[in-house]
Amino acid sequence: MSRKFILASLAGIGLIGFGLSGCGDARGPLTTVPYVDLQRYLGTWYVVANIPYYLENGKVATADIYTKNDDGTMGNVFVFRRGDFSAPEESWDGYAWVIDGTGNAEWRVRFIWPFSATYLVIDLDPEYRWAVVGHPSRDYFWVLSRTRQLDPTIYSGILERAAAQGYDVSRVALVPQPVESPSR
Repeated sequence: MSRKFILASLAGIGLIGFGLSGCGDARGPLTTVPYVDLQRYLGTWYVVANIPYYLENGKVATADIYTKNDDGTMGNVFVFRRGDFSAPEESWDGYAWVIDGTGNAEWRVRFIWPFSATYLVIDLDPEYRWAVVGHPSRDYFWVLSRTRQLDPTIYSGILERAAAQGYDVSRVALVPQPVESPSR
């Protein structure tokens, strides 16, 4: 059995839990933003914080890159380095689709067929400088930013709003990102 097949199988098993967890949560459903302008959402989003889980453990300099596909879905490329910034950049190719009637704030994301995961945009900067993605189980959480670092005041506000939605923000960890050079 090939190593790729074993890794894909393990990832698929994990995504089953990712897709199904959160059923019957006593806290009620997460509240998504009213509307996401998909054209503005496209592009690179750096993962500045998350609730760590096994598929992302040990990864640094992570980002999601969203593109529009001809069939109406979105390409979703997850880029990362393993362990430190000097490691070679790797990527996983997936795709996402919007759930009708959600103002584009609820998606399904798939990296391995036939498994998909729920993607809820629960907080979004009006200028699309940062976004927060949650999952119904509240076991998965990502803070995304157009830059590799996020202002601490903005980050603190994001965590306060996440806590108000029932997230245990003590589980959220910053994702190591290289320091950006100031623009000249």
